[in-house]
Amino acid sequence: MGAESRAQRLILASASPRRVQLLAQIGIAPDAIDPAAVDETPRLREAPEALARRLARDKAAAVAERHAGAFVLAADTVVALGRRVLGKPADEREAGTFLRLLSGRRHRVIGAISIVDPDGRLHDRTATTAVRFKRLSEKEIARYIAVGEWRDKAGGYAIQESADRFVLALAGGGFDNVVGLPVARTLALLARAGASAALPGSARLVGEGGRG
Repeated sequence: MGAESRAQRLILASASPRRVQLLAQIGIAPDAIDPAAVDETPRLREAPEALARRLARDKAAAVAERHAGAFVLAADTVVALGRRVLGKPADEREAGTFLRLLSGRRHRVIGAISIVDPDGRLHDRTATTAVRFKRLSEKEIARYIAVGEWRDKAGGYAIQESADRFVLALAGGGFDNVVGLPVARTLALLARAGASAALPGSARLVGEGGRG
């Protein structure tokens, strides 16, 4: 029996409220949210793109083992300055270090999406957004750290909150990718994986139009 003919359930393998909100904005509500606990440590000489793709795949595969017969959607976001990965800051000091590194420079945000379908097949895509920050003063950095938005954010900033004022330009994957989920590519991937019943009417059309 193929994936299209089964009752379709969509499991989101992420605890990120930002991803839940982005899906809700296009009318998609997962049947369950089941975060995956995977080691996010980069491997030796692992490129940022490869890291994002591997983590999204690992998360989808881990959660799929707990939800047989469902579509499992996982995502990962990696912030990279050249080949250096800027993860989630451990503390205020590291958050400040990240912001000083990003100040006045261009960096990349790589969003990876993976879906495991009910037949166990893996489908994945990536999106990359180039982000250019203005030059930040020490006062701006200190204020931002005090607000606490850097917590649990790759790269130490949240573009959907007050860090949008740091951004001079975006190119490529788009604003939603920087927030945590490239929506158009997610729709296209869900359609390609056969999760048509999980998509609302308008989103289904967008997703099917984005196949390939």
